[in-house]
Amino acid sequence: MCSHHWRKVNWSQSTKSKLLFEIRNYKTGLSSVQKPRILLVGQVGAGKSSFFNSVNSVFRGYTFSQADAGPRSTSVTKKYRSYPVTYGKGGKELPFIFCDTMGMETEQDKGIQLKDLISVIKGHVPQQYKFNPTAPLEKRNPCFNTSPSLSEKVHCIVFVVDTTSCISDTVVKKITDDIRPKAIQLGIPMLVLMTKIDEACMIVKKDLQKVYNSKYIEEQVDKLSQILGFDKSRFLLVQNYNSEFELTLDKDILILTALRQMLRAADEYLEGMRTVNSFFGFFWFFVFSLLVYFFLFY
Repeated sequence: MCSHHWRKVNWSQSTKSKLLFEIRNYKTGLSSVQKPRILLVGQVGAGKSSFFNSVNSVFRGYTFSQADAGPRSTSVTKKYRSYPVTYGKGGKELPFIFCDTMGMETEQDKGIQLKDLISVIKGHVPQQYKFNPTAPLEKRNPCFNTSPSLSEKVHCIVFVVDTTSCISDTVVKKITDDIRPKAIQLGIPMLVLMTKIDEACMIVKKDLQKVYNSKYIEEQVDKLSQILGFDKSRFLLVQNYNSEFELTLDKDILILTALRQMLRAADEYLEGMRTVNSFFGFFWFFVFSLLVYFFLFY
C-alpha cells in the first residue's frame, strides 16, 4: 500500500456528471469525422468486449451486454464490428465508435493476423467482415475498401491487457515490433487499458478507491510500461462490469475517465489532420488567387 496517490481522483457524483457532460458534448472539430474510431486490441480474454459493454452500461444507467464477452480460450469475436453507444435506451448516439476485432493469440494460425489488423487501422476492412486466421484480407478481395475516408480509419488504438495474467511474449512482440511502429508511422496515438484490477489486488477488491494507492498495481503499470515501451501516462485502469445488476459510482468514474482519455488521444491525431487540412486549404486558396491575378492583369 502506497502512502501517496500516484494519481488523484475525486470519487464523487459531481466527477461522474462532469465526465458524462464532457463525453456527451465532445466534438472532433472536423466536418469529415463526426465520431472518432477507437480500436480495442488485445489478447483473448483480456476484456475488450467487456469494456465496451461496461461503457454501454454506464450510459444506459444499468448493466447491459451488447458485445459477446466471456472467459474463453479462443476469441469470442470473429467479425470486425463497429459499436456506437447511445445515451440511454433508444437515445442519441454518442460522439465516438468502438471497433472490435478478433483477439490476438499466441499461436500463429489463430487469432487476428497482423495484416488484417493493419488493414482495420487503415480503414480497409468493412463492417461485419469475418476474419480468417489463416488467410488475411487481400486487396483483390471485393470486400477490401481500397479508398477509405478519414472517418473509416482508426483514430486511436487501445491495447487491452488483463492485469491478473502475464501478457505472452508472442503478443508483446506483435505489439512492440509490428503494431506500435506502424501506428507511429501513421501518427495514430496508442493507450493501454488494464482490466480486472480488482482481481489483481485484494486491497483494490475491497475498496476500488484504493486503486491509485496500491503499490502492486503501480508496479504492474511500471512493468508493462517498460515491456511495451509506453509512458505511464498512457495507462488506464478499469474494473469492467461482469456479474452485477446495478452500477457503482467508483467503477463508473474509472470507466468514464478511461473513455475520456481515449477521446483526448484521438484528438491528438485529429488535431494533426486539422493542421494538414488548414495548410492545404491555404495552399489552394493561394494558388487560386494567383491564377485570378494573372487572368485579370496579364
